[in-house]
Amino acid sequence: MFGNKTEKTSGSSGTPVSANLSNSIVEGTHIEGNIQAANDIRIDGSLKGNLECRGRVIVGPQGKIEGDVSCVNAIIEGSYTGSLTVRELLAIKETGVVNGDVVTEKLLVQAGALLHGTCSMSGQKLASLLKNEP
Repeated sequence: MFGNKTEKTSGSSGTPVSANLSNSIVEGTHIEGNIQAANDIRIDGSLKGNLECRGRVIVGPQGKIEGDVSCVNAIIEGSYTGSLTVRELLAIKETGVVNGDVVTEKLLVQAGALLHGTCSMSGQKLASLLKNEP
């Protein structure tokens, strides 16, 4: 009624998943625990736990993640601590702070951003690491 929605079924459960929807954890919200997201997710609050996302992860300027993240693309504008695996592009904006180990296909770091830890960029290596992931 209010726009185009493309629905598809996900996994063996047959649950409809909209390709146009994303998840959001708003500023002031604090979550402890693991999250699995079929669509994009934006974190403007804080997450202490692991996140597995089949889309894009955005950590807003006030957002904070402490834990391991696996996703297709990521934009970090806030604070991230943990092990970060990005299948395609990781963009760390000028306000972003990343502490930990990063594995990605492509990396974009803007002036002013901070990256503390290790970073591996290799399509072949990344493909072999993610070979067994759903």
